[in-house]
Amino acid sequence: MAAAEREVEAEAEGRECPKGEARRRLRELDVADKFSRLPLPKASVLLPLVVRAGRLCLLLTMRAPQLRRSPGEVCFPGGKSEENDKDEIDTALREAKEEVGLPPEKVEVICRLVPGIDKMNYLVTPVVGFIEDTFQATPNPDEVSDVFVMPLEYFIKPLNYMTLPYKTSSGYLTWMHCFTYHDHERNKSFKIWGLTAHFAVFLALVVFRTKPTFEVDYDLDNLISSAESKFMNLYASLNEKKKSNL
Repeated sequence: MAAAEREVEAEAEGRECPKGEARRRLRELDVADKFSRLPLPKASVLLPLVVRAGRLCLLLTMRAPQLRRSPGEVCFPGGKSEENDKDEIDTALREAKEEVGLPPEKVEVICRLVPGIDKMNYLVTPVVGFIEDTFQATPNPDEVSDVFVMPLEYFIKPLNYMTLPYKTSSGYLTWMHCFTYHDHERNKSFKIWGLTAHFAVFLALVVFRTKPTFEVDYDLDNLISSAESKFMNLYASLNEKKKSNL
C-alpha cells in the first residue's frame, strides 16, 4: 500500500484502531518461533494492550531503584528464560505474573513480534497480548516500583520526543527513540527509551499503519520484511564482533 493510501486509511478509521482490527494486523505479522533457535541467551517481554475509553493503551512498569541492572527505568514486564518455560510466551507470562500479579489466563496472547538484542546480548522476544481494563496491578516491590498505562498512539504521535545516537555491544551504530510521557492524572512524567521504546514504536506502526511524526528506519510499505532485515543485520554485526574477538 502506498504511503498516501495508508494515511487515508488511517484517517478513515479514526485515531483509535478497533481491538478486532488491531488483533488482525498483529497476527499478520506474527513471527512465531522463527528466531527462537538463534544461539543467544533468551529473554521475553510482554507488551500488554488494554482498551481504555475506546483507545488502545499499553501497560508499562518502572524498575525498582535497588535493582543492579537499569534501576528506575521504564520497561515491559519480562525477563530471562528459565528451564521450565516452554517458549518465549511462557517466559513473558511467567514474568508478568511475578512482577505485576497478572494471571497468565487473563492474557489473550496475540503474537510474537520481531525480537531485539539487548546490551547484554540477550535475544529479547516481544509477546503481544490483550488484558482487561479491570486488571489491577500488584507490583512486586523487589522488582517494580510503579505501573502505568499510556496511549499506544503516543508512540507515533508523541508530544515530547528526541533521538539519541547509540552503539550496541557489537559496535553497531544506530539511533535510539526517546519519549517523555506526562501522566496528567498522576502529575508524573516517564521516560521511555532503548529497547522498550523500540518495541513500542514497532507495535504502534503495526497497529495503526500510519507514518509517525518522526523518522523511522523501516519501509512502512514492507514493515515485516524491513524489520526482519534490520534485526538480521544487527545479529550479523554481533557475530562479526564475536569472531574478531577470537
